[in-house]
Amino acid sequence: MTVHQVVALVLPPQSTFELACAAEVFGLRRPGLPARYGFEVCAERPGVVPTLAGYDMVVRSGLEALESADTVVVPGWQRPEGPASPAVIDAVLRAHRRGARIVAICSGSFLLAEAGLLRDRRATTHWRMAAELAARFPDVRVEPDTLYIDLGDVATSAGTAAGIDLCLHLTRADHGAAHAARVARHMVMPPHREGGQLQYAAPAAGRPSQSLAQVLDWALERLHQPLGVEDLAARAGVSPRTLARRFAGQLGVTPGRWLLQQRVAAARTLLEETDLPVETIAVRVGLSSAANLRRRFHALVRTTPAAYRRSFGGRTG
Repeated sequence: MTVHQVVALVLPPQSTFELACAAEVFGLRRPGLPARYGFEVCAERPGVVPTLAGYDMVVRSGLEALESADTVVVPGWQRPEGPASPAVIDAVLRAHRRGARIVAICSGSFLLAEAGLLRDRRATTHWRMAAELAARFPDVRVEPDTLYIDLGDVATSAGTAAGIDLCLHLTRADHGAAHAARVARHMVMPPHREGGQLQYAAPAAGRPSQSLAQVLDWALERLHQPLGVEDLAARAGVSPRTLARRFAGQLGVTPGRWLLQQRVAAARTLLEETDLPVETIAVRVGLSSAANLRRRFHALVRTTPAAYRRSFGGRTG
């Protein structure tokens, strides 16, 4: 299998966490998992690069590394109020024209906007900077509440941990749900958070946040059963209307939508890891019939179960 080359473009002073998001997902070699990505870090001026964490890092590669990148990651940009270096903008645009995927984590979206890659397109960034991004680049359709947005050639994420969500999402798109789930398991991370989930939800004044964790775990163990919103509400000990409010506030989706997402995610894994007929998979994930699975699968994954199996089936890692 061809190794997909990921190059992180660091911009001083570099945020260490955003860079670590990309390095953890794309750069580490994990026992039992095949190496499907190459990972490199570059800077406009190779050498010592200061970080926000009080130490310096040494970067050996310059902008020429972007010339061989399949994916370019911009892991934050701590000085978005000033103009970017023309050399950096030119290198990113040349990589994009060549067909490289350009990915921004957190404030890295400002660099992509300045390069014109987000013009008349959807994008997100850290909720604290979303208004500034929208004001400085009015031609960008900023979605301040979204975890990440993948447009195919360009992807953006919210801050901090949302960068991991985006990187795992890209791994899922490149190599399938099962491989991405194994990477997430090694990282002790949830395997899949939808990009449309909310970045941040403040609890109502004087009212503690009511975690959905227990009811979500309970439902994930019973996807094969005919669960509905009423069942989830009964398990949580609340009315369906109250449950819907909690889902909207904590996940940004309805309970029914969340259940469908989990069932399709389970179907993706079974298509990759087994030779079970589509009809059997549909029953196992609670979608009742092959026709229903095909319809729901296409709506969320934009392909058919058969085509997905041809692309990702039979892989061992």
